Amino acid sequence: MLPVDGSGAIREIPQRSAGILDSVSRRYPPLADLCPCGRGEPYENCCAPLHRGDRTAPTAEALMRSRYTAFARAHRDPGGAAQYLTATWHASTRPARLDLPDGVEWTGLDIVGTSRGGPFDSDGTVTFAAHFRQGGVDGVQREVSRFVREDGRWSYVDGDL
Repeated sequence: MLPVDGSGAIREIPQRSAGILDSVSRRYPPLADLCPCGRGEPYENCCAPLHRGDRTAPTAEALMRSRYTAFARAHRDPGGAAQYLTATWHASTRPARLDLPDGVEWTGLDIVGTSRGGPFDSDGTVTFAAHFRQGGVDGVQREVSRFVREDGRWSYVDGDL
């Protein structure tokens, strides 16, 4: 409870309480800073290192989450999002050109299940539901995505809607 004076105005927060608030704010970042992938981590600690090429996804699910995040953040950097999505798409199925849709707001990702796709596997699937809003209408894209790992890097191959 915040300390208040007789008029109901908040007094200065005691140093002990300020330390607790600092600890809480470090532990729980503002919602705007959370990564869209749904892991509950700040974007800068979650998918951003993958998008920048600082590290690679350790699992098929991690790649799936990072690709969803690229779509969700495409309005901030359309060229960067398209570049990341193309770079993580397997060469055998990669489209010659990738046009990201305008007016789509990605609102949430649910991982429904995974099969294989771990750090020591060579292939895997991720079943997911990606929620979006377009033209004032809510929708869900459900997909079973296939991934392969070659030379230690996961790539998206294709998916069944």
